[in-house]
Parts: sequence; structure tokens; C-alpha cells
Amino acid sequence: MISVAVIGTGNISAQHIEAYLAFPQRCKITYLADIFPEKAEKKNNDYRTGAKVSASHKDILNAQDIDLVSICTPPFCHAEIAIDFLNAGKNVLVEKPMAASLQECDAMIEAAKKNGKILSVIAQNRFRDPVYNLKKVLDTQLIGKIVHAQVESFWWRAHCYYDLWWRGTWEKEGGGCTLNHAVHHIDMLCWMLGLPKKVSAVMSNAAHDNAEVEDISVAVLQYDGGLCAKGALAQVTSSVIHHGEEQQIIFQGEKGRISWPWKVVSHIGQPNGFPAGEQNTALINQLNEFYDSLPKLKYSLHAGQIDNVLSAIENTDSGVKPMIGSEDGRNTIELITAIYKAGTEQRAIDLPVKKGDPFYTVSGMKEKVPRFYEKTASVKELEGNITF
Repeated sequence: MISVAVIGTGNISAQHIEAYLAFPQRCKITYLADIFPEKAEKKNNDYRTGAKVSASHKDILNAQDIDLVSICTPPFCHAEIAIDFLNAGKNVLVEKPMAASLQECDAMIEAAKKNGKILSVIAQNRFRDPVYNLKKVLDTQLIGKIVHAQVESFWWRAHCYYDLWWRGTWEKEGGGCTLNHAVHHIDMLCWMLGLPKKVSAVMSNAAHDNAEVEDISVAVLQYDGGLCAKGALAQVTSSVIHHGEEQQIIFQGEKGRISWPWKVVSHIGQPNGFPAGEQNTALINQLNEFYDSLPKLKYSLHAGQIDNVLSAIENTDSGVKPMIGSEDGRNTIELITAIYKAGTEQRAIDLPVKKGDPFYTVSGMKEKVPRFYEKTASVKELEGNITF
């Protein structure tokens, strides 16, 4: 039986708690911790976990009845809490984003290696059937080399969203929609295509004058190799100003187009170069048949990832690793860091972002990034539900 501590009992913690409770024969929640202990007590009562409640993660670092820690706090303290628990000999599952800087990511990875413990980063969308299957189809290369990718991370948040005490500042939130919302889609892109060679970007705050951070960014990524054709481009729009929240990832290949949500298009050329009236039905049918033949995942979203992490812990002696490791989380932060650097300096940025770069550290980034507005409110909690 794997004993679990959940650190931070705000909105996202419910996804973790519910997922752990789905596996009662494999794990139990032994601790809930929050700097506002009354919130932890409420979660304890709501879910009847029977856990002990603590006001600080430091008070339970050496508890013997903890094997795995879920970190559900604001991003600015992910690294500190993860490193503390890894050094205390615990496995760690940290919510997205992994950390507020590449330096913090590297310190977390080093702590995991030094202590021989698992460090996994939440990327629950990889455990959605349509996303998982899109990756499988992409890997077949049936559509040829990728020539263009289009990522639309469209969300909408009301003005008051940034009134919550830790949101809307570079110091505590670590960034705006690029880091805290598009992280899902950027993770999927990195998983499917790897990191680009070069990044250009612009960012702005168009609708939230109570926040320092951006509420929209648009990035262009340049690829060269792997699944991508030489000169392939991707465009990534990160936003919390889009009504409707329509989100999609589209891959244009040499022979056809596939996407999430699932859609297939494959043109046939005429002698004059224009598309023919009929499409390449043979390839379309082949792609649809392969997609439809893929088995469904047993568990999805947070439950899917937590099942995977529990399996890795249960089979540690066999060398089983979680599907999403610390390097995956770091890759996502590297691309987001490059977007922030490119948007701040208004020029194309080469990857990787190196250790001597100011944007490698939290302090260096805070010194460079623009502050679009001054944060004007700070409330302990906002009413309402999280919607997906």
C-alpha cells in the first residue's frame, strides 16, 4: 500500500485526491497540507480521506507513512517543496508547470537522481484517448514529414481571475497564460515533435489590467529534423481572452492533415498544382482505420497518470519508469522560457537556453520581463467551480 501526501489543497488538488481514491487497494492518502489548514480540513471532510492535516510541508518531511507526494501548490514553491521531499526519500508528482525556471527544474532533477526517487510532472492530457491516439498516428509517419503545426491554447478567464493572491505576478505565478494554461498544449507539442531549433514570439496583456503577466502570446517555432521537414514551422497561440475556448492541435504533413479533435484531410494535386475535387480516400481510410483500431486507455487524465506513477513505484525494483518523467517537464519549461525570452527581447531565440542566460533563473527572468500592469487586488480565495 502506497502512502500519499497532498501538498496544497486548492482547486487542482481535487483532481489528485479523486484519482488516488479511485485506487483504494493500491494507495491511501495519509496527509493533507496547506498554509491555510482550514482548506485542508475541508478537503479532508469532503472526501473523507481520514488524513492528518498539516499547515506546513516541512512538518511532515520525515513522516514514515509517506511514499509519494503530490504537489498542488502555486508554481513559485514547486521546486522548494519537491527538493525537500526528494531529499527526505519520497517520490514526487508535481503539478504543471514543473517549476518557475530551468534552474529550478535542474535542481529538482538533480535531487531525484541523488536520492534515487521518481520525479514525475503532471501532463494529464497525454492520458486522453484522442491525444494519445494522435501521437500514435503521428509516429506512423503515414502523412509524411510534418511541414506545419498549429497549436491553439484558447482559454477564457474573467477579469477577477487575477485577484487571487498568488496569480498575476511574475514572482508567484511565474508567468501568465503561456506558462499556466498553454503548458498543457506545449507539453503535447514537445511530446509529439520534440523541441524546436529557434523561437520567435510576441506577448501582450489585452484584457486584464489587474495583472503584471501576459494574457496572450503568439509564438512561431522553427524545426529541422526528426518528424519534421527541413524548414517546418509551428505556431502556438496561448490565451485567456478567447470566448468559446476552442482548442486544437493540427499537424500538416506532406501527404495529409491530422488533428485533435480528430480530423483527416488529404489532397490530391492536379497537373496545374491546384487540389483536385476528390481527396486521397485511400490514405484517409488508412488513417481512420488505424486511429479507430487503437485500444482505449484504461484510465484517463489525472487518474491515468497517477495509475502510471503508482505502477512505477510498485515496480521500482524492475526499473519501471513513469511515462512522464522530469525531463519531459523540463522540456516544456525550456520552450516556454524561450517564448518569454523571445517576446521580451523581440528577436528570434536559439535553443537550448543555456545556464549563463538571465532567463535560466527566476531572478534573471523577473528582472527582464515586462510588467504590463500592476496587480491591484489580493484575495485569499475565489468562489466558483473549476470548469474544463
